[in-house]
Amino acid sequence: MQYYVYILTNKSNSVLYIGMTNDLIRRLYEHKEKLIEGFTKRYNIDKLVYYETTNEVEVAIEREKQLKKWSRKKKEWLIQINNPDWLDLSLNFE
Repeated sequence: MQYYVYILTNKSNSVLYIGMTNDLIRRLYEHKEKLIEGFTKRYNIDKLVYYETTNEVEVAIEREKQLKKWSRKKKEWLIQINNPDWLDLSLNFE
């Protein structure tokens, strides 16, 4: 099985959300359609700007925890080196 750690933002890139899932396409759909109550729905966070994959759930969980502890600046750096234009990578899955 494949696991994904991902970073979402809103249209103005002002808020970051880090999550983990074993089905990125389903999870993106849930975020975009506002099917889940909470932070991402409240702040209209639905733009995928970064993701990484692993085959081990433990690795994904630890990576998610690690990224959540990072400063905003360090998270922005990670996105910038992988997606300098902050494009919505979910468009690659359509």
